[in-house]
Amino acid sequence: MHIIHLSAECYPAAKAGGLGDVVGSLPKYLNKLGENCEVIIPKYQTSWLDAQEYETIWQSNAPMGFESYNFSILKEKNDVLGFPLYVIDIPGRFDRPGVYIDPWSGKGYWDEFERFVSFQIAALEWIVSRGKNPDIVHCHDHHTGLVPFMMTQCNRYRSLVDVPTIITVHNAEYHGQQDKDRYQLLPAFDINKLGLLDWDGRLNSLAAGLKCAWQISTVSQTYMDELGYQSNGLELLFHQEKAKSRGIINGIDSEVWDPGTDPLLDENFTIRNYKKGKRKNKELLCKEFGLNPELPTFSFIGRLVREKGADLLPDLFTSFMNSDKEVNFVLLGTGDPGLHEIFARMENDHVGYFDATLEYNEKLAHEIYAGSDFILMPSRVEPCGLNQMYAMRYGTVPIVRAVGGLKDSVKDISEAEGYGIRFDEFNLLEAEHAVHRAIDLYSDEKKYWQTVSRIMKLDFSWNRSAEEYIKMYIDLNPKK
Repeated sequence: MHIIHLSAECYPAAKAGGLGDVVGSLPKYLNKLGENCEVIIPKYQTSWLDAQEYETIWQSNAPMGFESYNFSILKEKNDVLGFPLYVIDIPGRFDRPGVYIDPWSGKGYWDEFERFVSFQIAALEWIVSRGKNPDIVHCHDHHTGLVPFMMTQCNRYRSLVDVPTIITVHNAEYHGQQDKDRYQLLPAFDINKLGLLDWDGRLNSLAAGLKCAWQISTVSQTYMDELGYQSNGLELLFHQEKAKSRGIINGIDSEVWDPGTDPLLDENFTIRNYKKGKRKNKELLCKEFGLNPELPTFSFIGRLVREKGADLLPDLFTSFMNSDKEVNFVLLGTGDPGLHEIFARMENDHVGYFDATLEYNEKLAHEIYAGSDFILMPSRVEPCGLNQMYAMRYGTVPIVRAVGGLKDSVKDISEAEGYGIRFDEFNLLEAEHAVHRAIDLYSDEKKYWQTVSRIMKLDFSWNRSAEEYIKMYIDLNPKK
């Protein structure tokens, strides 16, 4: 089947979170299974996109409100990602360094809605111009949530009305809400259908996608269930659309995330020499940060934001560094400026036991996955989570709150064939107990290394999940 993925992110071209990882790997694995997937994203001013060679496929202009704008469709020449990557160049909208955030101000771009409306319209203009319709249009998150509406309601795109659409919800915290009168930026449609764009009196891009797409998917089954009672105001809508919804857990690109070949590691290792490999990587990591490699080492990698539970970390770390339990904590991430200040101060107060790197650093992330004993993920919300899968691929035991995809992908060591540590409630007491359990596991050397061996043998690749996506595509388009 010919499947077009529309997304705001695609690793390594443009990434702000897990959405980029998924869109950068799922199409590759689908193509390996015989599908014909391509990806369309905006042409941002990222270093990766700027370094590629392109051929211009199409140039045109499109309406947006009472004005029009020019755009170009460019194709990355060499298909280096394992699928055709098309970028839409819209002068004045995406030729900026940030994906969503202006790196100079640290704030979102003032014209975010106009940016992504222009991207969605340009994508549909090109799809229509190609003559032969795709078999599936697969949209990702609210940035492309207006596409299913426009394909079914806007007069310009009537030729696409019978093309099945999917919207995958990677994070329902963000809806793309705007004042209702912003509908005037869209191509003409029957005003009696305005209600399809509305939720709670506002134009809501994600809600429009949920209402108009043929199929809703989320990135884990547990997250699909959770959205019915925790989706930032869309709970009723998720209940109403439940019949056309399903959860498919994400996978990881096991070719990129492979400790045996990872070029970002100074010491590669496999399941055959995992003890030696883990010890060597831990020694290198601890040496870099002045930590004692004999101590159990816990890490956190990710955005320092509320939904990731990052606000729990200062008290959690401090409770152990002020106790008789000697452990190391390593943190990598950016986010809340208030947390930046706290962690910088803690780094000075707990030299030799704690290090915080407050930046985005892909190489260091790989080194931490390889060199840590445990990774902490105390999330309030975690649609799927990829860090726990990366960590296990590198032999690092996950400590997770049993929410969303973390619950679906981590089996507690108290269960038969368990391989991780889970806790239920978001509070300091339960998180402390989980870390104490990890320390106990670490002290039982035989059981610890058995657990490391078990997690490194688990298959979190896209192979199984890609087959589930293909089943979904066939259900929507059985003739293909």
